[in-house]
Amino acid sequence: MAHRKPGTRRRNTVELTRAEDASDDVLVRENGREYPIDSGIATFEKVAGYADSWNLLINGQYSSHITVGEPTRLSFPYMQWIAAGVAWFERETGTEPRRITHLGGAGCSLARYMAATYPSSRNTVVEIDSALADLARNLCDIPRAPHVKIRVGDARNVTESFRPASRDIVIRDVFSSSTTPVPLTTVEFTEAVQSSLAQPGLYAVNCGAQAGLDTAKREAATLRETFAHVALIADSTVLKGKRGGNIVFLASSVQLPQRDSSAATALSSDVMRGRVPAVYKDPAWVAQFSAGAAVICDPRTPQDAD
Repeated sequence: MAHRKPGTRRRNTVELTRAEDASDDVLVRENGREYPIDSGIATFEKVAGYADSWNLLINGQYSSHITVGEPTRLSFPYMQWIAAGVAWFERETGTEPRRITHLGGAGCSLARYMAATYPSSRNTVVEIDSALADLARNLCDIPRAPHVKIRVGDARNVTESFRPASRDIVIRDVFSSSTTPVPLTTVEFTEAVQSSLAQPGLYAVNCGAQAGLDTAKREAATLRETFAHVALIADSTVLKGKRGGNIVFLASSVQLPQRDSSAATALSSDVMRGRVPAVYKDPAWVAQFSAGAAVICDPRTPQDAD
């Protein structure tokens, strides 16, 4: 999920459109129409070849994909990688994850997937944009609460309000333009996430890596400062640092699959079958990857110096 700062032009912009022959509470998607939201403009783009399949763009950037009636169809590769990580976690712990929190919502693609794949799960989506949350609830084929609950709020503030050990999985997928807001990457925030996780628990992070990988290495170092085990999934070309792309970090108190283990082989096989073949790198590799990188911390205030 990615948000970009809105431009100054708003062509073809409409309020939420309702079908003329439908009841007042039924909204409709329209290909190419622009819907005003708090952070700018949301647009639905029809996907060719499917009867009712759509991309959701936020300020021109692809944010979510939905196929109505097919919640387990994930189009974005990084979402497939997160799903593979959660599937490993279920196999490893032997229990179906029940309490899943999604930081960043947009069209709630992953929340829909988790609700369908793990029927007993209760998914809470934290979305800062209230108009976008309303749009998604009405137009993105999202199951009703308690299967998927959308909570409007700032991801950091909401996370810091969580009771200890109150969730099984936390997924971070929050962007402003192509980067995650810094307050959601710091060690202080990561500690709040860890505190909210039951044992065992899993924290899945979608990192928008830039060429050179400096930010990704710092995120890895920050996660390793807090969690005992950190692994990653990514396109191998991104890991060479020559271009940007998504890196999914998996962080847990549970031992993550080690290189050449049967669990690592199974997870690697899962992520290789996706739309963009990816590689799984174990905690030892991530330790080398992040060696020497500075941990990300909250800015110091004058009171901290006293």
